[in-house]
Amino acid sequence: MRRPSWPLRPLGKCATFLSGGTPSKARAEFWEGDIPWVSSGEMTEERIHDTQLHISEDGARDGSRLVPGNTVLAVVRGMSLAKEFRVSITKREVAFNQDLKAFACQPNIDPEFFFYALLARRGTIRELATEASHGTKRLETGVLSGFEIPVPNDTRLQSRVAGILSAYDDLIENNQRRMALLEEAARQLYREWFVRLRFPGYEHTRITNGVPEGWEGVRLSAVADVNRKSLPGSYDGEIDYIDISSVTPGAINETTRYDFRQAPSRARRIVKHGDIIWSCVRPNRRSYAVIWQPTSTLIASTGFAVITPTGLPTAFLLQATTTDGFVGYLENHARGVAYPAVVAGDFERAEVLLPPASIVGAFNEQAEPLLAQVNTLHLQNEKLRTARDLLLPRLMSGEIAI
Repeated sequence: MRRPSWPLRPLGKCATFLSGGTPSKARAEFWEGDIPWVSSGEMTEERIHDTQLHISEDGARDGSRLVPGNTVLAVVRGMSLAKEFRVSITKREVAFNQDLKAFACQPNIDPEFFFYALLARRGTIRELATEASHGTKRLETGVLSGFEIPVPNDTRLQSRVAGILSAYDDLIENNQRRMALLEEAARQLYREWFVRLRFPGYEHTRITNGVPEGWEGVRLSAVADVNRKSLPGSYDGEIDYIDISSVTPGAINETTRYDFRQAPSRARRIVKHGDIIWSCVRPNRRSYAVIWQPTSTLIASTGFAVITPTGLPTAFLLQATTTDGFVGYLENHARGVAYPAVVAGDFERAEVLLPPASIVGAFNEQAEPLLAQVNTLHLQNEKLRTARDLLLPRLMSGEIAI
């Protein structure tokens, strides 16, 4: 082990800071293109391949900015800065909004090295954020520009350091692709059997008004409990808390350890293996996840509906409660303008199709192993991130000789 020897360089000497923007929402043609438009929401991913919204070239010229692949982006304004500093690297040409800054690296700075240098210091950088309007946070450009990082003068050394860390992220991405394929296989199997109604034996089953003979539509409350159990206020001990912001479609991205007495007041919902959690706020965002082999201390926010299967297996119920039709039902029953939300009763009254037990069992035999594999890969990714993050500060300070 040796002491750090890389010279310090301010970020403003490493890259040119670029500002983005939002094309006019009144011009539909600006939002009918194929250019990914990055906002703070996509910045939960460290590598940006695509985004939910896309703009056209005219839209990019009107009010945004295009940057090429391998450009570092960071959130410099918004609520997320109260909790974390989000930094990502693009993997294709993208545009971005005004809450972000792009860093066009100087010729003597490897962009991936620069990305990992910011990632290694994300906690320190977040502490530089100041209060903005409406309770949001911001990172002043002057402050960020003056922040110093250790940078070796040899760009080949920069690339070697970045390559060691990116190898972990390559494995994580490969697992994510495998997870997506497994999840899509389960979705397609459900659609084939229970939406297109091409289930085993369908050729010999009479269908009346779109429902096969022997099947029935039932309320979700007939096959699952919603919010079965909560922690009492007298609980004493540590918890691992799942907040709404930490859940994206199909995944719990992080949990936060608290002493229960210092935990947010929403930290109440008890979750068990096989439960499905669904965010009650903005259901159109599809913030749901399966609880798989949790620790005994895992607790979810009361902002979730916790669906505990009673009459159907988790693999089936997961698909039934994440179809476009089910999400549409939630959207139609959401109340409120700024933060449209549903309540537990809306979930309980939702209708799901209940096939005969033999068909449900046959589906589960194929779908449950897929679900188990997804969760195994998710655990592998958690371990890879942990290993990378342990190595990250030592590599990015020059402490470890390469």
